[in-house]
Amino acid sequence: MPAQALYLKWRPATFEDVIGQDHITRTLRNALRQGRIRHAYLFSGPRGTGKTSTARLLAKAVNCLDDDPDRRPCNICAHCLAVNEGRYLDLIEIDAASHTGVDDVRDLRDKIAFSPGEGQYKVYIIDEVHRFSGAAFDALLKTLEEPPAHAIFVLATTEIAKVPATIKSRCQVFEFRRVSLAEVTARLAEIAAVEGVSIDPAALTLIAREGTGSVRDSISLLDQLIADPDAHISLDMAEQILGTASGQNIVELVDALIASDAARGLDLINAAVDGGADPRQLGQQVIAHLRQVLLVKMAGEALLDTTDERRAVLGEQAEAIGRKALIAAIRAFNGAIAEWRAGWQPQLPLELAFLESIKPVVEDEPEPAPRPAAHPRPRTQDDLPPPVDEPGPAPSPAVPVAGAASVPGGPPHVRVADVLNAWAQVQKNARAHHPSLPALLEHVTPRDVRGDQLVLSVRSSIFKQKIEVSDKRIALEEALYAVLGVPLKVSVIVVDEAHVKTPGANDVLATDDVLAFGVNELGGEITDLDDEASQE
Repeated sequence: MPAQALYLKWRPATFEDVIGQDHITRTLRNALRQGRIRHAYLFSGPRGTGKTSTARLLAKAVNCLDDDPDRRPCNICAHCLAVNEGRYLDLIEIDAASHTGVDDVRDLRDKIAFSPGEGQYKVYIIDEVHRFSGAAFDALLKTLEEPPAHAIFVLATTEIAKVPATIKSRCQVFEFRRVSLAEVTARLAEIAAVEGVSIDPAALTLIAREGTGSVRDSISLLDQLIADPDAHISLDMAEQILGTASGQNIVELVDALIASDAARGLDLINAAVDGGADPRQLGQQVIAHLRQVLLVKMAGEALLDTTDERRAVLGEQAEAIGRKALIAAIRAFNGAIAEWRAGWQPQLPLELAFLESIKPVVEDEPEPAPRPAAHPRPRTQDDLPPPVDEPGPAPSPAVPVAGAASVPGGPPHVRVADVLNAWAQVQKNARAHHPSLPALLEHVTPRDVRGDQLVLSVRSSIFKQKIEVSDKRIALEEALYAVLGVPLKVSVIVVDEAHVKTPGANDVLATDDVLAFGVNELGGEITDLDDEASQE
């Protein structure tokens, strides 16, 4: 007789044996203690996280003969033993993948009226319920609305989005989560100790990581490695049997990516595949490693549950690669895995992804410069810089610009040509300060710089009003400071091109506030300019 698979042998026998789902087992135990058993439950979540096992535990608990609810299921009474041995007649398991038709549900509905043969409840476990057809769901709906008092339904699915809302509303929904790496590793270590298997802790961590949060998949991988219970399982042996590349190979491959060393990277990929590594698995390992580098770069090392040595390696790689280049590499490898097609050159998608990743990437987003402090109140005369004394005749007083944020003062720090050249970069940087500002700046043209004041022109008073809103104006001034390195205050004038029919009139309007007021506010037109005015 063949030996029993480990995942069946170690299937949870009590609620305490279910790992990583305390939020569900605690609720179910409280319901048993208070006698608040519902007629329908919906268990959803990734595969191998304990949905069917928990459903069987619930079936045992509601029919357990132990007088103390806290000890149910006891695994001692006749009903619990019958469930464990698969001969309990009041536990009916249905695989919806092979019973998808309405006739199957009608047959279930006809039989559900019969009273339980042994226990207090008849429990129906419908696995992969999302595979039901629309007619089958409709037939099930009536039964869920008005079930017999002795019937309990437990629906399990890995794709809850495919379950109709009418079915969900009749059930108590529980969301199963992926189990953490530490919990899976601890369970594997417990199984290995009881089974008398000698295995490296690093190999257990590798198995748990390859299981991707599924306890059943992780135990199955451990079962795959135990060819000889007396042989020691090392990390190298685990990597060879599971078809994964070594962690050092992945680190070296990412180092080659950072250094843009095409020859070294292609050699590492082909060496790993020639050594028995599965190309698809290799790509997944590279993505997982690059993701950890991204987490270190953007959020620090606190998010990683790994050794200090690996943290140091990830930190060095995070400092050596730009953010945009790192994101481009993750997307390239993720696209290669997502569109994988097994062919006569299985490593080709990885090679193309690597070559795509080492293409030069322009990190055009500058490091954020120190931002000037935002003013929580409207600016006043006290906020202006002190006047600068200059030799020579006193300048004539400037005419105030309609709607200007402040009175200009001091010598110009930047030319309008510099602002025009950097305007595209200002628009990009503005997104970090206000999300709607870049679109608004499409309608803005820099006209002049007067001291520490930048004069901007727009074609409509609507845009002028929007830019002069406090949060947008301050955000624009901060974006200008971040790009140009010079603090500028913004003022806005309206230049209606429809009223400007004379060449050179735009430049005059930008510098003559009185003339701009007459054209834009009073509806005047410029029909002629003398040579002296147009050259000023």
